[in-house]
Amino acid sequence: MTDLIERTLHQLDQKLSGRLSRPGDDRYTAATAIWAKPVGPMPRVVAHCHSTQDVQSAVRAARDCGLPLSVRGGGHDWAGRALCDGIVIDLTAMNDVTLGPDQRSALISGGARASDVFAITDPRGLAVVTGSCSSVGMTGLTLGGGYGSLIGRFGLALDNLLAAEVVLADGRIVTASPDSEQELFWALRGGGGNFGVVTAMQHRTHDVPSVRSGMLLFPFAEARAVLEGCIDILAAAPEELTVQFGLIDGPDGAPLVMVAPTWSGLPEQSKARLEPFLGLGTLVVSTLATTSYGTSLAIFDPFLATGQRVFMETCWLPALDSRSIDVLIRAKATAASLGCAIVTHEFRGAASRVPPGATAFGLRRDHVLVEIMAIFTDYLEPREGYWQQRWVQATRRAFDGIALPGGYPNFLAKDEVERAAKSYGGNAERLLRAKRHYDPDNTFNSAIPLPAGQRVLAAE
Repeated sequence: MTDLIERTLHQLDQKLSGRLSRPGDDRYTAATAIWAKPVGPMPRVVAHCHSTQDVQSAVRAARDCGLPLSVRGGGHDWAGRALCDGIVIDLTAMNDVTLGPDQRSALISGGARASDVFAITDPRGLAVVTGSCSSVGMTGLTLGGGYGSLIGRFGLALDNLLAAEVVLADGRIVTASPDSEQELFWALRGGGGNFGVVTAMQHRTHDVPSVRSGMLLFPFAEARAVLEGCIDILAAAPEELTVQFGLIDGPDGAPLVMVAPTWSGLPEQSKARLEPFLGLGTLVVSTLATTSYGTSLAIFDPFLATGQRVFMETCWLPALDSRSIDVLIRAKATAASLGCAIVTHEFRGAASRVPPGATAFGLRRDHVLVEIMAIFTDYLEPREGYWQQRWVQATRRAFDGIALPGGYPNFLAKDEVERAAKSYGGNAERLLRAKRHYDPDNTFNSAIPLPAGQRVLAAE
């Protein structure tokens, strides 16, 4: 078997013109340096792909010699699913972004980050719907969902996907769209990378010449007043206004309340819409400014340094209310150490108007996504990491009595198949049928969890 593997990898290296790297190679080191520091076995090789045909060769090689396979795009996933102990398909060199002739869509290569998209769209006053930071990979974000500051106006990132080029497990290259491979197109919008390697996507663009956005920080002692004040403001807010909340640590280690509003409507209305947030409490910092959409998302990039240890949990809340605020404040007050944070994301407006069965993404009602994180560096003692993980888990459990079933699949751990089933709701069985059809041998098993996971696939 070892001889077969080495022969296959040698042939793959030849097809890639020497772009197969192994441990000790600088290219290998760069490709495996992802946001969440890897733990456990490292990849045997990394295939640095420059074309769809390169990806096709790597998929076939993995199948031929029975090696695990994963895809490294932006490398932003907290669980490190970009890496496996077999062959990693590295798409980072495939980061081209081009606008269509009418500028109503953008063709985005599979390894492009949001920042690559903004470099093309911002100068033209356009926006492609993405997440909450500029360093995230567009493909992984889109296939799982894509909450962001334009969600009220334009929906999730996946709601703006028009077509995708996909390398399937059998090596075929297909285009999924409303007119071709319709079932695959449905499954891709919420089912993650479970069906193939997406080497290019066509996304809808929107006219968004500027936004007014920024970060407001208030003392933690005022958390209740600030968050309840935000609830009152948002009760009558139009869809052009989206707000993220957070309980984070300041530069000096003191806990703070973060409010990050974004106004994407008419520029002349921005001041009136955001002015009320300034009076929520004792303002420590304000970075509110009128800027391009892409520039506004860079605000969170400093918090996303590569190579840190990350623990994460998630849940969905029907709304932010006094009961959930109690849980948020109590959790932050009992944080295990610095690096423990809770951040929310809104889901409403255009995202909630999509019929539940139109895409694989399962929860199509107004809600709040809660992201519970513990991020720390390697110099911490192992025991300290243990307590951070315990804090993350305990915080999520504290929401059990009020949370909606399931959770955002992009944030679920690989073994959370039962929560995944609840996340997809009525779409779960259809999604699993699509998996059996397009990837019956579960070649792409490093992706986000599906309702029944490997256990059902193996039983078929």
